[in-house]
Amino acid sequence: MEQPIQIIEYQSIYKEDFKKINVEWIEKFFKVEPHDLEQLDDPEAIINNGGQIFLAKLGDEIVGTSALIHDGNHVYELAKMGVTPKAQGLGLGKKLCFYTIQEAQKRNAQCLYLLSNRKLTPAISMYKSLGFVEVSLGPTLYERTDIKMEFPLS
Repeated sequence: MEQPIQIIEYQSIYKEDFKKINVEWIEKFFKVEPHDLEQLDDPEAIINNGGQIFLAKLGDEIVGTSALIHDGNHVYELAKMGVTPKAQGLGLGKKLCFYTIQEAQKRNAQCLYLLSNRKLTPAISMYKSLGFVEVSLGPTLYERTDIKMEFPLS
C-alpha cells in the first residue's frame, strides 16, 4: 500500500530536515550562499517575520520543503523549495508550491515572487504551469539567480 503524502507546517523538530533537503539540492547545481545559511540555520525567523514553511511528509519522513517569506508590505517570496531525490516525480514540488500560493492568498499578499535559475528547467516549467510569469530581475541576494517570476494575485 502506498504511503500518503501529507503537507504539514514547520515545527522545530524538522529544522535539520529543512536545512538538509535545501543544502542537498543547492549543492547539486550551485553553491550554498551566505543568505541561504541565514535562512536555513534559523527557519524560525521566517515564521517570526510573518512567513511560513511547509514540509512534505511521506510516511514518517520529510521529503520536501517550501517557504513563504514575508518581505513586508504584503510582498512574499516563495523560496527554499526542494524535494529529496527519492521523492522526485511524485508531484510534491507542485503540491508544495500550490500550498505556498494558497497561504500567500490567505494572507492577502499583493505580490508573490520567486527567484530561480534557468538551468532548473523542470522547476521553471512547473512554475509556469501554475501561472507564474517572468518579470524583470532587479538586484538579488544570490549569485545563482538569473530569473524572477511572479504569481498574478487579484
